[in-house]
Formats: sequence, C-alpha cells, structure tokens
Amino acid sequence: MTVAAQFQFHDNVLHAEQVPLTALAERFGTPLYVYSRRALRDAWQAYADAVRDRDVVVCFGMKANSNLAVLNEFKNLGSGFDIVSGGELARALAIGADPAKIVFSGVGKQEWEMRAALQAGIKCFNVESEAELERLAEVAAQMGTIARVSLRVNPDVDAHTHPYISTGLKENKFGIAIEEAPKVYQRAQQLNSLKIVGVDCHIGSQLTEVSPYLDALEKLINLIDQLADLGITIEHLDLGGGIGIRYVDETPLTPTQLLDAVFERLNARGYGKLQIVLEPGRSLVGNAGVLLTTVEFLKHNEAKNFAVVDAAMNDLLRPTLYEAWHSVEQVVKPASDTPVRQYDVVGPICESGDWLARDRQLALRQGDLLAIMSAGAYAFTMSSQYNTRPRPAEVMVDGTDIHLVRPRETLESLFSSELTLP
Repeated sequence: MTVAAQFQFHDNVLHAEQVPLTALAERFGTPLYVYSRRALRDAWQAYADAVRDRDVVVCFGMKANSNLAVLNEFKNLGSGFDIVSGGELARALAIGADPAKIVFSGVGKQEWEMRAALQAGIKCFNVESEAELERLAEVAAQMGTIARVSLRVNPDVDAHTHPYISTGLKENKFGIAIEEAPKVYQRAQQLNSLKIVGVDCHIGSQLTEVSPYLDALEKLINLIDQLADLGITIEHLDLGGGIGIRYVDETPLTPTQLLDAVFERLNARGYGKLQIVLEPGRSLVGNAGVLLTTVEFLKHNEAKNFAVVDAAMNDLLRPTLYEAWHSVEQVVKPASDTPVRQYDVVGPICESGDWLARDRQLALRQGDLLAIMSAGAYAFTMSSQYNTRPRPAEVMVDGTDIHLVRPRETLESLFSSELTLP
C-alpha cells in the first residue's frame, strides 16, 4: 500500500506530519478529512523548481479542492487559479487572489458569471464554443469593457486515462475542434469587445507520461503558426493540467520532466519565449489529504466480507463514479492475532454502488480507524448530502498544530432553508 510522504507511521500509529490521526478522530469525529500543510507546500515547490526562470504561470485547478485554507496557502505561495464557475471565482476573490492570475474554463459559462469575471478583471476566458464566444462578446460590449480570450482547442489526443477524465478526444464535450479553430479565431478578431491573448488545451487528468502532452503540443504549435499567417499573435499557451499522482504503484511524470520537454519542443520551433500557463489540480493536493473513517460493523458472508464504515459514496465519490483506487491504511497497526481477510470497504448509504475499496487484505476489528489515502483531490469538492448525511469536517495539520478549516455540517443546517406547503 502507498503512504504519502507527510502521512507516515510512528510507533505503529499513522500520523499527519507530527499529529497522530487517532487524536484527530477522537477530537473531531469521523468521517473526517485531514490535510497536510507541508504536503501542499512540497507539491507547490515541485512546480516552482520546474519553472525556474522560465515564463510560466501556474494556476491551481481549484475544482480539485476549493477549501479556503487550501486556496489561501497556494495564493501565498504565488499561485494563480483556474476556475470553472462563478462560485469558484467568488472563493478565489474571497481569499484575495490576484484576478490577473485567474483563468476561467468550462463549457457552460452563464452571463452572470461572465459579468462577475469581467468586473474582477481576470487574466483570460478559455472559450469552448462559438456560441460562448458570441455571448462573451455581447456581455463585454454591454459592460463597455474588453474580454481577454483564448480558445480551448480539442487536439483529438488520447491521454490514456479513464474515459470519465479524458477531455481531449473528438467525442468529448470540451473545446473547439482544432481544425475549426482558425475560423473561430478569425471571428474573435472581428469582435471589438474581445482581445485574443492565448491558445488553450487540456487533454485529461491523471496523466502519467509526457507523450500525450507532446502530441498535443505539436498540434498546438502548428495552430499558432496558422494563426500567425492570419495576422493573429498570442501572448500565452495554456497546456492545462492533468499530471497524475501515485495512488497505488503509478510513476507519474514530474513538473520538471513536463516543462523541460515542453520548452525543448518550443525552442526547436522558435517559441521558447512564449508564456506557458499550467492548471495543475490533483498533483498539488491529491496526496496532501486523507479521509478518516471508523469501522461500524464487520459482515462475513459466504461470497464476500464487508467492512461497513461511517464514510460513504457521498463523502468520496471517485470509487463509485469511475472505480478509482484509493489505498486503505489501518491507522493503528493491527494485533498479530487479528485474522487477515479480504474485505470490501462499504458505506451505510442505500446503494449497491456505495463502496470505497474492494478486495483489500485487512486485519480488522469493529471500531478500527481507517485512512482512505490520496483523498485531497476531487474528494470533498464532489461530496453531497445524499441520505441527509452532513458533510465531514476538514482539518489542516501544520507540524504539531491543528486547524479546523471547515466544521462538520449539522443535521439542522441540511434542511434549515427548506419550506413546507401551507
């Protein structure tokens, strides 16, 4: 099993930095999200080391984890933000993010979201359709301002990842076909309320090799050449995010490996001075968090053994959504006389799809504390209140210090805004 760098065993108890996870479960209850501040900083430093003196803007893809404490940490480290909604814009502005380092992605931007982003003065809209381009131009004209735009182009590159997190194929909903892009750029050039500043691309998530990026990059450079022939120059090339993390035995590429390969290709094609924008999400936060859960019951059936825990698919949707693998660690090393069995780790929700891990070799007793690892990305942000279950608290550990960064929801809060009929 995989244990992240800032989550290690000391005296047979799993710790977050210098704090035993048992103490956090006792104090805050379970389910509980626990993040490591050091892990966030270490992940950011990997990008800082990769950037060096090159013109690169790193914008955290905040859909991975939008807790204000996490966002504020990255802002203080120098990050910009990749947003996909007006709500995420509001979160970024709430922690004092620099609007000039915010890029707005997403296929379905509404007028109010465009207005809010224009009023804030963001770096760029990543436009994903001709219809969106026309709407944005109209909104900007009504406001008497100029919208800075790039087109998200779809290069039809296979990212070799799960279909649900692949975004760069022709059959995906994202972006504009790269063959159509020159025509759409020409239309953008005709609209006085728009300023073309970039080319954008994002081919998928949890990428573990550099070749898909380079396949896409070659097509993007060819597009930039075509645009130059049309008299259209750009200020930046946005390569999206997508660098994967280690969930079990993956060996993901590093930010340095990616940027070195990208700039080698750019230099060879005469674009070495072009600003590069990156939108990492999972690689900055994925291994910085765990989900703590308590074993409520053990069921030993003829066909299966089940560990029924107090966390569920509404707390961590990834396994149910696309059979994602998360390592499961017993927070306290089991006694030697506890039998090892193969368990499915399942939650209390009334759905057969409510599972967190399958076929795991565990030596369990009722009441044991488990840590679902690599739960810092696409975990709490995808959570819900299904079955009227309050969402967990979130805690940030900093050395020996413990910070509650989001309290557990109360039952009353779940329906306090609802009304009955007269």
